[in-house]
Formats: sequence, C-alpha cells, structure tokens
Amino acid sequence: MYNRYLGILGLGLAFAACKVPTGTQQVENRSTPASYGNGLDTTTAATIEWRKFFTDPHLVNLIDSALAHNQELMITLQEIEIAKNDIRFRQGALVPTVTAKAGVGLEKVGRYTSQGAGDASTEITPGKEVPDPLADFGIGAYANWEVDIWKKLHNAKKAAVTRYLATVEGRNFVLTNLVAEIANSYYELLALDNQLTIVKQNIDLQKNALEIVKAQKEATRATELAVKKFEAEVLKSQSLEFDIAQKIKETENKINYLLGRYPQQIDRDKGEFLHAVPTMVTAGIPSQLLANRPDIKQAELELAAAKLDVKVARAEFYPSLGISAGIGFQAFNPSYLFKLPESLLYNLAGDLAGPLINRNAIKAEFNSANARQLQAMYNYERVILNAFLEVSNQLSNIDNLEKSYSLKSRQVAALTTSIDISNDLFKSARADYLEVLMTQRDALESKLELIETKQQQFAAVVNVYRDLGGGWK
Repeated sequence: MYNRYLGILGLGLAFAACKVPTGTQQVENRSTPASYGNGLDTTTAATIEWRKFFTDPHLVNLIDSALAHNQELMITLQEIEIAKNDIRFRQGALVPTVTAKAGVGLEKVGRYTSQGAGDASTEITPGKEVPDPLADFGIGAYANWEVDIWKKLHNAKKAAVTRYLATVEGRNFVLTNLVAEIANSYYELLALDNQLTIVKQNIDLQKNALEIVKAQKEATRATELAVKKFEAEVLKSQSLEFDIAQKIKETENKINYLLGRYPQQIDRDKGEFLHAVPTMVTAGIPSQLLANRPDIKQAELELAAAKLDVKVARAEFYPSLGISAGIGFQAFNPSYLFKLPESLLYNLAGDLAGPLINRNAIKAEFNSANARQLQAMYNYERVILNAFLEVSNQLSNIDNLEKSYSLKSRQVAALTTSIDISNDLFKSARADYLEVLMTQRDALESKLELIETKQQQFAAVVNVYRDLGGGWK
C-alpha cells in the first residue's frame, strides 16, 4: 500500500511538471542602418577619452571635480553595491545552509498518558526511574540544501550577475551624460560672458550716439523725441546687461550643483569665444552604437536578465528536491550529554515536493516574468532606435549650424559697417535718428545671435560625442 501511494505521488508530480507553459518566444531586433548617410567610415569619436576630446584645461578640471563629488554618480555607485550584494545572496542559495543549535528544556507529562505511563515503568539505571519532570539538554548542527536539479538557482544567480553588469553600464551612462552636461553648461557660460561683453560695448556705442543726438538738439537739428528714443535704447541695453548677468549666475550655480558644491566662481577663459573652433567629430557606422553606448548595453543586459527570470519562473512548476541532515547530542542530564553512543542523535532526509493543485500563483508569476521579458525586448529596440535618431539629428545639426554661422558672420560684418555709415549720414542730416537706432539694434541682435550660434555649435559637437557613446572612458 505504501509503495502504491508513492507511485501515485510520483505520477502526480510528473504530470504537474509536464503541464508547464513555454511563454512567448521573441527575438529582439538588433539590425541598424548601414550608415548615417555619410559613407562607411568606421572611425568613431566614441573611442576617444574625454580628457583628449576636451582640450580646455578649465573644463577638464571641472569634469574631474564632478567625477569625484557628483551626488547622482555616487547614488549610481551604491546601486552597483546593491547589485553585488544580490549576487552574494543568490550564491548563498546554491550551497547548503548550516546552523548550530543549543537548547535547554523541561517537560512534565501526565502520568495517565502513554508517555507518562511508559516513563514511570522505565529505569534509567537499575533502581532509578526516569526523572519527572524531565529535563532536555541538546546541542547539534543542522543542514538544509535544495538540490538545483532544474538550474533554477543557477539561473537566478546568472540573472543577478547580469543585472550587476547592467548597473555598471547604467553608471557609465550617467557618467557620459554628466560629462556632456558640464561641457554644455561651460560653453553656455562662455557664450554668456561674450554676450555680456558685446552688450557693454553696445551700451558705450549707444551712449556716444545719445551725446550726438543731444548736441544735434542743441543745434536745433534734432528733436526731444529723438533724444528720448536714444535714451530708451540705452536703458533697454542696460536692462539686458542685468538679464545676462543673472543667466551667468544661474549657469555658474548649475555647474556648481553638478560638481556637488556650494556657489563659487567658475574658472574659465573669457577670451575670443567666437574664434574658437569645435572639435571635429567622426561618427563611424550605426552598428558601433551597440558596443559604445552604455544605455544600449544596459538595455541588452536587462533583456538577458529578464530571459533568465522566465527560466527561473518556469522552474517553479517542477518538483524541488530538498535534503536535510542533523547531528548532535541530546540527554536529560548534562552529565550524559556527550556520552557515546547513547546521547548521539542524527538524521538524514530527502523530500521531493512540487505543486499539484492551485498553481495560479506560480502561473501569475510566470506570466509576469514573461511580460517583463517582452518589456525589456521592446525597450532594447527602442533604445537602439533612439540612439540612431539622436546621432542622425546631431550630425545634421552640426552641418546646418556651420552654414548658419557662416551667413550670420557676414550679417554681423555688414551691420557693423552700417553703424558707422548711419552715424555719418545722421551727422550730415542725410539719415534720420530712427535709421541709426534700427541699425544699432539690428547689429546688437545679430552679434548676440552669432555668439548663440557658436555656442550651439559646441553643444552639437558635445551632444554627438555623447550620443555616439563617448565620455565614459
């Protein structure tokens, strides 16, 4: 009869193991276009270390400081430590759990029970009955081990290792974005410095024009209206000066925040920003993004971990084999505790357990793991697509900004010359004051736009370097 029950149980476990869902099998799309439309040059700026890509020593010092003190980067490093500990936790499940136990107890049983009657009629030694109440002293070691016959525990450990690697790539992604953000803010600061210089120069120019208009009024060759118009223009430029000064302060504080420090002066070279030339960037081919972009590698590793999670969830449907063992000493009196072999105790047992009825919880977890796998796959494809589009946009942006800067430079040169011409014509009464005002205003706006375009050129180069996967090495 006993063997029959074991056979029925074995058949039940085998039947339960056969009814295991396979899940949705999906293959991720790793294909990318052959090029960005710029040929098949395989040289990519992503392989250049950021210290060699950025040549401004002040910018390099700022980035160095950020790498040591940026709080977001420090948070990411702690995520790596958390992932390391998860690996240790999963590794611990693969080996037996061994515990030591020592205990003292006291038991009083009823005399008119089977145990009480048996103890009363039993002699420990001739003429000495079993003590009542009965003490219990014990010490021993116990072990439990789940035999990983379906690789469930090994796959869980592999998933933890893969997620650890993903957090490392996540740290690299934070790093490359941090480097790019500091560089962009630094170039924005330089642009604002130069805009402030231009505005101050324009204020001096407008004040000179105001004095000329006042002199013209004294000579009855201009009206009070012209004087007030020029005064208003000077006041407008002075107001713009304070607006730019505020932007400079905010940009400095933004950099200080990225560096994890309180507000202080940002060291920089306020020289000829317009004459600076952005670094030339080679894009390589799109397939190199798979190896260079940390966010793509992170998404790939997360997808691999999600696949392993599905295997772990599927293994929950199969029977599990557990082995338990114990060895130690037990006696009712400490003097007998280590007396061999009478006080020696040991046990060894193995059990095979598996779900038979009401497996909804396991099915739900399996379906969730499968859904997370699909999410990871779609996210991986999305990250690749986004990376290609980012690089494509920035390459186009670099080309168009170069053409725009060339045209704006010519515009600035023409308007700068027109200022002198309009002043000469106004002095000789061949142009009215509105023409002088409009010429000065257009010249100022064009110079500010030229500086902004130069800053956008630097930003485009920094961004394409980041989008190609550079900045974390």
